[in-house]
Amino acid sequence: AMLPWWACLVLAAVSYFLLHRLATPIQASDIQGQGGAMVGAIIQKAIIHGWANAGQYIVPLLCLAAAAFSAWRRKQRQALVSDVMQARNSDVLDGMSWREFELLVGEAFRLQGFRVSETGGGGPDGGVDLKLTKGTEKFLVQCKQWKAFKVGVDVVRELYGVMAARGATGGFVVTSGRFTAEAKAFAEGRNVQLVDGPRLFSMIKQAKQSMSAAVKQPENKPAIAQ
Repeated sequence: AMLPWWACLVLAAVSYFLLHRLATPIQASDIQGQGGAMVGAIIQKAIIHGWANAGQYIVPLLCLAAAAFSAWRRKQRQALVSDVMQARNSDVLDGMSWREFELLVGEAFRLQGFRVSETGGGGPDGGVDLKLTKGTEKFLVQCKQWKAFKVGVDVVRELYGVMAARGATGGFVVTSGRFTAEAKAFAEGRNVQLVDGPRLFSMIKQAKQSMSAAVKQPENKPAIAQ
């Protein structure tokens, strides 16, 4: 379900055709001439046939369910971005759940040209939430949906340690609120960027407007004289 919906559909089709071929009934010619290994061959083929016969329907159905879930999550992310685009300020981020906030942050980085993988930190404070890739570079993201408190230096220091352990090029700590002075001082000069609510709000606005302008540009391009 973490894959794009179209990739799930491809997996559904591929899994059906592969398992359907394995689910073909056992023929006598398949086991002739195997001598003492005939009984073992029959058992092995019967097991494969049984699993494939059931799997040719179960696995594609699971892939189709994953495709539907992936499409729903995509629609949810787009709806969150739309809400931000219509809002006047970053206060719109305060009403989101931690899960919605994580989805929004992932979409914000997609708009920046990153490939985003949701690692599932396990909760609102569950470690690294997103993994970003751009070319050969890898970045880690920690999301903090804290409405009443500032994100302290311990959070930034924790992400910096994980970055070093995983060999990440850089990292981001993203919050709907603010950062303490100690957190900003620790991040300064290091490859950790702190993204607070107003900066995230501005980042989404600018990226979305740039994409809209790029789409409209060919339409406004002056015709070349013949």
